[in-house]
Amino acid sequence: MAVPEKLRELVSLYEENRTEYRSGKFNETQARIQFINPLFELLGWDVSNKNEYAELYKDVVHEDAVKIGGRTKAPDYSFRIGGARKFFLEAKKPAVPVTDDIPSAYQLRRYGWSAKLSLSVLSNFEDLAIYDCRIKPEPSDKASKARVKIYHFKDYVEHWDEIYSILSKESVLRGSFDKFSNDARKKRGTAQVDDAFLDDIESWREALAKNIFLRNKTLSIRELNTAVQRTIDRIVFLRIAEDRGIEPYGTLGNLKGTKNIYAALCELFRKADARYNSGLFHFDEADGSQETLDNFTLDLKIDDKVLHEIIKGLYYPDSPYVFSVLSADILGQVYEQFLGKVISHSKNAITITEKPEVKKAGGVYYTPSYIAEFIVENTIGKWVSGRTPNQVSGNDARVKDSAPLRIIDPACGSGSFLIVAYQYLLNWYCTKYVEENAEKHAKGRDPKLYYAAGGEWRLTIAEKRRILTSHIFGVDIDPQAVEVTKLSLLLKVLEGENGDVVSSQMDLFKMRVLPDLGKNIKCGNSLIGDDFYELFDADSLSLDERLSVNTFNWDREFFKGFKGKFDILIGNPPYLYSSAGENKKYFSEHYKYSQYQTDFYQYFIEKSYTLVKDNGVISYIVPDSWLNSSNFSNLRKLMVEVNGVNTLVFFDYLVFKSASIENTIFIGSPTQSNSISVVRSSAPGVFTDYAVLDTSKVIARGIIDPRYTEADEKIIAKVDTFSPASERYDINRGLHAYRTDGYGKSAYQDGPQTKADKDKRSYHSEEKLNDTYLPEIRGRDVGFFDYCYSGSFISYGDWLAEPRPERFMRAPKVVLRKTLGRRLSCAIIEEPAAVDQALYIAISKNSSADDLKLLAGLAGSTFGAWYIRTKYAIYDRLHPWYTKKNLADFPIPESTSPIISVYEKITSKRARFKESKLEQERNLLLADIERLETSLDDAVFNAYGLTDSEKAVVLSGALD
Repeated sequence: MAVPEKLRELVSLYEENRTEYRSGKFNETQARIQFINPLFELLGWDVSNKNEYAELYKDVVHEDAVKIGGRTKAPDYSFRIGGARKFFLEAKKPAVPVTDDIPSAYQLRRYGWSAKLSLSVLSNFEDLAIYDCRIKPEPSDKASKARVKIYHFKDYVEHWDEIYSILSKESVLRGSFDKFSNDARKKRGTAQVDDAFLDDIESWREALAKNIFLRNKTLSIRELNTAVQRTIDRIVFLRIAEDRGIEPYGTLGNLKGTKNIYAALCELFRKADARYNSGLFHFDEADGSQETLDNFTLDLKIDDKVLHEIIKGLYYPDSPYVFSVLSADILGQVYEQFLGKVISHSKNAITITEKPEVKKAGGVYYTPSYIAEFIVENTIGKWVSGRTPNQVSGNDARVKDSAPLRIIDPACGSGSFLIVAYQYLLNWYCTKYVEENAEKHAKGRDPKLYYAAGGEWRLTIAEKRRILTSHIFGVDIDPQAVEVTKLSLLLKVLEGENGDVVSSQMDLFKMRVLPDLGKNIKCGNSLIGDDFYELFDADSLSLDERLSVNTFNWDREFFKGFKGKFDILIGNPPYLYSSAGENKKYFSEHYKYSQYQTDFYQYFIEKSYTLVKDNGVISYIVPDSWLNSSNFSNLRKLMVEVNGVNTLVFFDYLVFKSASIENTIFIGSPTQSNSISVVRSSAPGVFTDYAVLDTSKVIARGIIDPRYTEADEKIIAKVDTFSPASERYDINRGLHAYRTDGYGKSAYQDGPQTKADKDKRSYHSEEKLNDTYLPEIRGRDVGFFDYCYSGSFISYGDWLAEPRPERFMRAPKVVLRKTLGRRLSCAIIEEPAAVDQALYIAISKNSSADDLKLLAGLAGSTFGAWYIRTKYAIYDRLHPWYTKKNLADFPIPESTSPIISVYEKITSKRARFKESKLEQERNLLLADIERLETSLDDAVFNAYGLTDSEKAVVLSGALD
């Protein structure tokens, strides 16, 4: 692109007066006004807010002052898109040598790393340095550490295209900024702030748990968990308040190295109770709070050494954290992982163990912020659209029994959805008040706005409190999760505030700073009510068992309080399979739409329809298993036919990368809808309108891939006139190879824990020990008309957990992998073999070799995979799989000779290819095989009597 003339002028001016600028007399403010601001305006950023955008929509925010190392300091600039930070810019005067000044680089990197930004910028205009902020900063790092680019002012003109492609507003909007940061990340190791902070608070938990257990022998294990959690939460809260300027900087830090630290901490906690009115600090039952009274933690004994190390790690230079920019979302991610473990003790020793439900799920999966933002925008955003603040807050005098918007997450965890929902409402109210009349809303006995020192209108703390307590609600079965949700929301109330503002508003409104969330965020089992004890005698259950069930009465806890149900339900409910146990009887009697093995998310969906208003909205991110599986047909009918889902989101990637689960988002309400809008997400944060489905067809067939058309339907109806495979073939699944005697089926389900266990529990062998041992064929061993042996053997017989009839192992057979691709992986195995559970087995009822070749040819054609995937709505991108019944119903055409002939030619060529050692010959054979694959497709199409246009439909719908 053309270099702006203004840039040339800036560079020339600086060069002409360089000596003067570097003398030290030219200060940082002058450098920012004269050079740095104009430079970034040339990059497309509205640095001075010339467009007079509201606070939410400003391109650049000049951060409020925060206390760092005893000095007032903050990132000079925060560059944003849509209110979301993209990078910080820290400015220095030209006399500061940016190229090798260690304090400046460390300062910037602490800001960026604590805010979990990928990149940030340090500049005195003389030089402009870009840093990778995902690398944990250390005080001893050189200024060059984590620096990915540096430009001298004399290079600005020559490298303008490159600078623009990284830092311009246009580059951020087009994704070039993110691409550059991703490329930078590949070149170096990273240690993100949430991982580091999680490591720290986990080490604090262990140290506190062991010390409190040692010094306070009368505590129960539940009390110990509570004491440790509250101590950490209180310290974190007060430390964040310091960096935000709400508490005097160093209040906690002054305690390290002193005696009786915990007694001094308790005094701070009591003062915080008087100041904040938060359940985090609730020691006085006379203050009217709905929070649970803490009547034991102030009496704890904790050694100074433990507390000294914790507090020391929260301050410079030991701490890399800048808590003023550590967002509630980042804290939520940290705490979500933190809550996955619990303190326990055995044989008088303290251990930290993973919770059973977390272990079963394979870990903790925090909902990415872009998911919560999409759901909030498309539920709350649409609900408030066209409404006034009075209407949303329930103060519309024209409406009888006007009530405020009420939002709930019934499985809130650490509060990720509620934080996003609350922030959305804060932004919406502030914008609406300014649009209506900012001056008006800043006056009177109950002002909603105040004019901040930064030159923008902000909500008063009283209004933030009202918005939170009127609109935001949550429930979770885990008491620690409930406390973390409250902590995160309370920190959100204080975000952007400082001590002076807090004190002045406390005096003005005669109130304590934070709201009482005891009526909003509650602890209980959203799925199980007090009627649980109609099935189970309370006296027959231990206290631990009753606490584990943790029944919850929705009428008592919420509906009687505000006389109505909720307007919006959002969240990411648990996915865990509901196995047999004490609660199974309750679920079977109270939830009518479950079938087969029920995941908890199914119960949450069914329960949600009893909690939402008739015109309300429900939106969850859940596994996509409910979309077309026959095991979820009842639930699907409820969601689509009875209570209308109107929007679905499909993902072309894994939302939770560490879990092999494909997800979908649904949005619906207890009203019928004639159509379902389909949104496709091709990459994280990218959502595109994709298709519209007819609800009547969805009810009949399940939620299908939107690419399915009437042309597809006609082809399937045409070929379904042929006889099903079940008339010509016996079909079964492969076997489970673990023995039943002595160990039971659980030996397969739980898996061997050690090599010795494995030797005892299975009949595997690396060699054929006797005539019962058959060579093993696994799913991964089968390709396109080809297979190999795994190299191991299985002793086959009725001693196996699920042996299958013997003929399926010993007769010639077709084996087919359960997963789908463009073609099904299948092969014919002539000799006896032990075929495992990842494969289906088909044997000819007539013992016909041609029957086997026919089925393999049909399955291995493009049509075979297309038919199964399309007819049975199998659209999964990661592990598309089909059932034994799907295969049994596959139509077999009458004209078969050409298919068998082409199959024989392909297998002959493949055999020669495997034997060939010459590259040129192998290339020729590969080309022959590709041509024969096309011939196979044509033979199959002709056998079904498909026209050229029908062939084109199948080929266009085939998977890549």
